[in-house]
Amino acid sequence: MSDPIALSRIEDAYAAISYVFRDSPQYESESLSHLLGASLVIKLETANPIGSFKGRGADWWAKNNPKIRDIVCVSAGNFGQGMAYAARAHGAALHVFAATGANPGKVEAMKRFGAKVHQPADNYADSGRAAKAFAARNGFHFLLDGEAPEITEGAGTIGKELASFPEPIDVVFVPVGDGALINGIGTWFKGHSPATRIVGVCAAGAPAMYKSWKAGKVISTKRTDTIADGIAISEPIPTSVALMRKTTDDIVLIDDTDTIAAMRLLFQSEHIVAEPAGAIALAAALAQKDRIQGQRVAVIVTGANIQAESAPRWLFE
Repeated sequence: MSDPIALSRIEDAYAAISYVFRDSPQYESESLSHLLGASLVIKLETANPIGSFKGRGADWWAKNNPKIRDIVCVSAGNFGQGMAYAARAHGAALHVFAATGANPGKVEAMKRFGAKVHQPADNYADSGRAAKAFAARNGFHFLLDGEAPEITEGAGTIGKELASFPEPIDVVFVPVGDGALINGIGTWFKGHSPATRIVGVCAAGAPAMYKSWKAGKVISTKRTDTIADGIAISEPIPTSVALMRKTTDDIVLIDDTDTIAAMRLLFQSEHIVAEPAGAIALAAALAQKDRIQGQRVAVIVTGANIQAESAPRWLFE
């Protein structure tokens, strides 16, 4: 997937994906705009059955692969939920491999949507290797988030919706995990609004994608150490990194303390509950406040699946 995704395929995805994931709320926040000295547009990807943007790509992939009946994937939770929801809707069976420390709420949601969940290792990378081996042994299809073009095309529909905002957007801050989201959004904006800057946001405790984008080649890390589990990637996908070099104008690192501050601000100002990976784009906008003065800036709130036991500490203390 090193070549750019076709804009026509994102158009097709937008027309086909389920209405429950499409046309999510996007609006300008007066209070956060005042705080930033910039017009801040929130794109809210949490108001859907799985509480994250991942349903878009999952549904589009399932619609394009109706003959695949047994699917295996690895997930920190949100992609697994999206695939479980899509697999159930299309009558396919799904096995999700997750780390032993995965968010229990996300694990239960994946099971509730019909997935069989395996937790063979204490980290995402090793769970992914176990998933590949399991798929090979059983003759099942292994689906890697960020590698399949349909996943990126589905995520690109967010870019199509944002680009239709009544006023042109100068900067879009996008959380970066495996790269599907930023590659989809970046593809759309490069084709329809090339003046818009696409800025990727990684957690400081999971800098593999940041380092890889900067170097122009895959740089893996031994481990991750961040509360933003949804973007805690240690082994980037080569094709995703290559495409990011074409879709992404800049990339930044954000500490967990700044992410928590953004979570609290979203809750207090906008009445939005966001998980860490879902709030990190706002944290980046706040960190770059001096650079975005007077501009129209969009942040994508990508998920709301916060750990129940962590919510009081992250949102209120």
